[in-house]
Amino acid sequence: MLIEGYATGPVTPGEPLLGRPGFWWNHLSVLCGDGACGEQPVPEWFGDDGADANALSEVLFDPAHWPAFRVSCEDGSGAVVVHRNLVGDYGIDYLLVPPGGGRSRHIAHWEGDFSGTGLTWRELVGITDGAPSAAEGVLDADARFLLLLPLLDDPRMPCSAPERLTTALTAAGAPQHTVRRAAEHLWGHLGRRSRHDPSWASPLSGGSGPGSR
Repeated sequence: MLIEGYATGPVTPGEPLLGRPGFWWNHLSVLCGDGACGEQPVPEWFGDDGADANALSEVLFDPAHWPAFRVSCEDGSGAVVVHRNLVGDYGIDYLLVPPGGGRSRHIAHWEGDFSGTGLTWRELVGITDGAPSAAEGVLDADARFLLLLPLLDDPRMPCSAPERLTTALTAAGAPQHTVRRAAEHLWGHLGRRSRHDPSWASPLSGGSGPGSR
């Protein structure tokens, strides 16, 4: 699996991991790494078992394999989420592919906290709902939404946004009695760190914002 800029890493398709128990707890817990809350999300909020979640952590963060998740759109644009499992330099990288399928660009990463240029709500939904009829990568709209959710950086989101998150979590297996708790917790973290400046050029248009590398 070749992704530009990762030729020296053992990048492998991550899509088969989406259905594994514990995946969404592992993926979405990065939003809570800022230490801003006294209660951390637990696997059970997402319908997962703690043992399964820990076992999957070893797979996701294995230096011998760097899972990558591809989210492609009809116009050739999209995003790639890569677990960069270098020993001593672990992180989750987000690459954006412009319309037409041009050269991918690293726009953000998580290394204990978010750094880089995020997506507006409109951009996130545009990518999420723009799945091609047949392509490699992640095609399910709810999974696409949750994969790219950590990139959301927009202080002016529609009132329907939290419900979209709840719907996606439910589709991913979150139980009815915990899904709203999980959604509210994640949404609170997203709201606290939103800092998108509307004057910045959109990363989808080839622009870049402060902090991108």
